[in-house]
Amino acid sequence: MTQATANSLLQQVAAGESQAVQGVIDTYGALVWSIARKYFGRSAEAEDAVQDAFIAVWKAADRYDPEVAAESTYIAMIARRRMIDQLRKQGRRPSTQALENSPEPEVESSDRLADEEQVQTVLKVINELDPPQPEVIKHSLMDGLTHPEIAEKLGLPLGTVKTHIRRGLIRVRKALGISPQTLGASS
Repeated sequence: MTQATANSLLQQVAAGESQAVQGVIDTYGALVWSIARKYFGRSAEAEDAVQDAFIAVWKAADRYDPEVAAESTYIAMIARRRMIDQLRKQGRRPSTQALENSPEPEVESSDRLADEEQVQTVLKVINELDPPQPEVIKHSLMDGLTHPEIAEKLGLPLGTVKTHIRRGLIRVRKALGISPQTLGASS
């Protein structure tokens, strides 16, 4: 047993050591809070998300393998997935706003046609990419899957998935005439 394994808080949690639970909170609380603030801002939802994330961490503590990932990486991955799940659930909730109070759409028909043409152009460019780029990009953009989820689903290395998405989106941007400078040079 290595020193990292012997000191693993998650393995102590999995073994039922109650003081290890507080150790996880003390050690990784700031990390989980920073992830929650990224997704929810400073709100009650962020507090709920942090609680849900730590519950998920405790339930998954027995699956932690220090040979695969650092404890902080494992906890961050679980927290991020829980928060994405919460956002997806919120997105599926029906609106409770009455129809008579609903705002009128502000998009004019010519704008809508331009948007539809742009969407068709994007889909055409994506479909013309070399396999498996179209499938990878569609899982990301249309299905909302994370890069690790796509890698697992398609049986591809995570770096390959990221490369396919990046290169494919560069080609889409070029087809739409969008330069990296327009996007703040973030690509």
